[in-house]
Amino acid sequence: MKSVRLASVCIVVAGLLLGGCGNAKAQGITTQQADEMLKELRAIRAALERVTPPPPGQAKDQTAKLTNVGGFSLGKADAPLTLVEFTDLQCQFCNRFSTQVFAQLKAAYIDTGMVRFVTRDFPLDFHPEAMPAARASRCAGEQGKFWEMRDALVRDFKQLGAPFITSVAERLKLDMAAFKACASSTRFDAAIMQDMNDGRAINVEGTPTFVLGRTSTQGLEGILIVGAQPFASFDAKIKEMLAQPR
Repeated sequence: MKSVRLASVCIVVAGLLLGGCGNAKAQGITTQQADEMLKELRAIRAALERVTPPPPGQAKDQTAKLTNVGGFSLGKADAPLTLVEFTDLQCQFCNRFSTQVFAQLKAAYIDTGMVRFVTRDFPLDFHPEAMPAARASRCAGEQGKFWEMRDALVRDFKQLGAPFITSVAERLKLDMAAFKACASSTRFDAAIMQDMNDGRAINVEGTPTFVLGRTSTQGLEGILIVGAQPFASFDAKIKEMLAQPR
């Protein structure tokens, strides 16, 4: 019942926030900012209203199967487990995972050869800078600086925009002519859309969302981990999965 009450409270809060956006417009924020706030809150409310908590004692992990586990990755290719992230670089919750959880996860499991980490793009349509940021990361990847660009953008997600992306590219000493030509093109749009389609196929609705499972050349079959969970949640699921017989 606790989870039911929590979902109900969240729905009420989202509803109150939606009702307050009109007042926010009157208090100095722009129409565009108010519209973006409304879109995000409606998405949150819709997701919460779809929540149907299982009966007490019967909670089960949602399973997922990915046939395509391609993407930029860290860790050993033959690590026992693979963790696939679907991310939006303008998402505050993705920022929370990157700044508060990822370093612990990397030190404990990726660097020790137990988990291979793969990142996939899932830019949400109500985050106007998410798609340009996804393109920029991949363009930096052409020059061997994918992870550095991605980390800089998600850490300062509130500054996202062409001037900030350009400043990061200059700081990373990229070939600026090549980077700008790439970032202003649609070269990677098909690949980004493929990431999104793969995510939707396993019911990814928001970011960050993760799939954790046994590493296999046939794809990835495992469980969904939804949201910016604390390190302890990832730690428990990884240990549980590592303890299971192959």
